[in-house]
Amino acid sequence: MTFANRFEKLFKSVLPTPFTIAVLLTFLTFLLALFLTSPQQQENHFIQLLSFWEQGLWNSDLLLFAMQMMLMLVLGHVLALSEPIDKLIAKGTQYCNNTANAAAIITFSTLLVAFFNWGLGLIFGAIFARKVGEHATKEGVKLNYPLVGAAGYSGLMVWHGGISGSAPIKIAEEGHFLTKQIGVISQAETVFSTMNICISIILLIALPLLMYYLGKQKEGERLQLVTEENTEKIALSGAEKLDHSTMLSYLFGGIIFFYAFYKAFILPEVISLKVINPNYINLVLLGCAIIMHKSFFNFLKGVDSAISGAAGILIQFPLYFGVMGIMNHSGMVQIMSDFFVSIANETTFPIFTFISAGIINVFVPSGGGQWAVQGPIIVDAANQLGVSIPKSVMALAYGDQLTNMLQPFWALPLLAVTGLKAKEILPYTLILLLAGVVIFIGGLLLF
Repeated sequence: MTFANRFEKLFKSVLPTPFTIAVLLTFLTFLLALFLTSPQQQENHFIQLLSFWEQGLWNSDLLLFAMQMMLMLVLGHVLALSEPIDKLIAKGTQYCNNTANAAAIITFSTLLVAFFNWGLGLIFGAIFARKVGEHATKEGVKLNYPLVGAAGYSGLMVWHGGISGSAPIKIAEEGHFLTKQIGVISQAETVFSTMNICISIILLIALPLLMYYLGKQKEGERLQLVTEENTEKIALSGAEKLDHSTMLSYLFGGIIFFYAFYKAFILPEVISLKVINPNYINLVLLGCAIIMHKSFFNFLKGVDSAISGAAGILIQFPLYFGVMGIMNHSGMVQIMSDFFVSIANETTFPIFTFISAGIINVFVPSGGGQWAVQGPIIVDAANQLGVSIPKSVMALAYGDQLTNMLQPFWALPLLAVTGLKAKEILPYTLILLLAGVVIFIGGLLLF
C-alpha cells in the first residue's frame, strides 16, 4: 500500500463528514464550557449554555456573513462556467503539450485566479485540468494526470490571503462581529500589506517551478477522457425570448458593473481599499457573471450547477456560530486567550496562530467558519500581547489555506470534474504543503 493510499485510508477512518465534525465540535465546546466556566447568573449552567448556543446559532450578523460566503462561492463558480472563461482555458491548453508545462501553467493560472476569488479559482483550476486531459487524449500526448489535477487544486493554498479571503474581507466591513475589539481594518493592512504581497509573489513563482520540476520526473501515460459537449437546442417562444435576450443581460449586468466601477473609482469618499468588502466583491461577481453568460437563462443554468457547492456553508456555518456563541458568552474565549498569552510572545504568537489554524482547518474546513470560531480568541490574545492584529489575521489565513492541501473537503468539486481520486492527487498536494510551510513561516518571521 502506497503512502497516499494509507493517508486516504487514515482520513476516512478518523474524519467523518464535515457536518458530523461540526456537531462533535459543538458537543466538545459545550462540555468544556460546562466544566471550565461558571454560570454568570443564578440560572442553571446547562440551560444557560444552551441559551448561549442558540444566541450564536441565529446571530444576524453571522448569518449575513454565511450568506455573503455562499454567494461568493456560487457566483465565482458561475463565472468559471461562462463561455469567455471556457475559451480562455481552451487557448491555454495549446501550450500544455507535456506534463511539466501543463503543471506549471495550470498552477500559475489557478493561483492568480484564486487570489481574486476562491470560488472562481477552485472551479477554474478544475476545468483547466480537465480540458488539458481532454486535449492530451485528443493529441495522444502522455500526461501525468494526477499531477495536473493537483495543479488545478493549488489555488486553495492562496485563497485566504487573497481578495476574497473570509477573515481579511470581513474585518474590512463596517459593523463586523469583532468591530468593538479591533474596529474596521482595510485590506491595505492585510491582503495588500508588504508581507502578504511578498509571500504571494514568492508562491506565484516557486509553486509553478516546483510543479514543473515534478512534471519532469515522470512522463505519464496516455489518457482516454471523453470530451463533454452540449449540443442541446431550445425552441423559443413568447416571453421565453426575454430569458435568452443578450441585450437585456448586457444591460442589467452592465448597470451593475458600472455602479461597482463608479463606487470604487469615482466617488471621492470611497476611493481606497476599504471599498473591498464581501458585498462589493459579490456585486462585481454578479455583474460579471451575468454579462459573461450573455443571457439570464445561461446564468441561471450556471447557478443550478454551482449551488450544490454551497450546501456545506448553508448547513454548517450556523453550527460554528453556535460554538462561537458558547465560547464568547461563557468566558471560554478569555480562558483560551490567556493560555496563548502564557506560552507565546510577540515573535512566536503569529507562528502559534499559523500552526493552530492549520490544525483546526483539518476539522473545520471552512475558512469563514474557522474565523467565526478562532477569530475572537486570536484577537483577544493579540491585544493582550500587543501583536499586530492584521499580521495575526494573516497568520490564521495562511494556516487555514495551507492544510487545504491535506484536507480533501474542498477538492470534491475538482475530483468530480476531473474524474480523479483523492489518493491520486494527495502525494503532490502534500509536496505543495511542505513548500508552503517554509514560505509562510519564513514570511511571518521576516516581517
